[in-house]
Amino acid sequence: MAVETEIKFRVVDVAGLTERLKQAGFHLETPRAFESNVLYDTPGRTMRARTEILRIRNYAGRWTVTHKRLPDAGPGEDRHKHRIETETEVADGNALAEVFVSLGLVPAFRYEKWRAEWQDGEGHCVVDETPIGNFAELEGTGEWIDRAAARLGIEPGDYITLSYGRLFDQWREQHRSDAQDLTFAAVSGAA
Repeated sequence: MAVETEIKFRVVDVAGLTERLKQAGFHLETPRAFESNVLYDTPGRTMRARTEILRIRNYAGRWTVTHKRLPDAGPGEDRHKHRIETETEVADGNALAEVFVSLGLVPAFRYEKWRAEWQDGEGHCVVDETPIGNFAELEGTGEWIDRAAARLGIEPGDYITLSYGRLFDQWREQHRSDAQDLTFAAVSGAA
């Protein structure tokens, strides 16, 4: 059972961050590609109430299914976000979505982004261009995250441990938006 440890931070200048990643010894693992995600839940949102997600993702032509939940013991958040993550590649995410629906789950939330993946041999940095702004995530051990953040000029006070769903909730409130999904079409067309 893998524990995912990560932080996000806001990115004002993607090109500038790209240059800092190169200077800090990161290498491009996956060039910028479109990513589409659908979270599934019960109609009553039981999984969300338990702080769990069940996600089907299509990224750079690859389908994955992921389940995340809080650890049984220890922090769910400290300076870093910690989640138990179970993920596997699947051949056909659309077929899996049909199975989820037949089991009584519903598509509860959709989100999109353009993502590029970087690594330095010890951890990963992903750069996400979302409909509500640009963010990056550092994923690895807590110690590595802090060292990598320092190499990139990111202060601990800039760490974000919220999910994209929670960031979207904040954005909707700030912008008085009625968008229901974090997709480019929904955000640009929302009142």
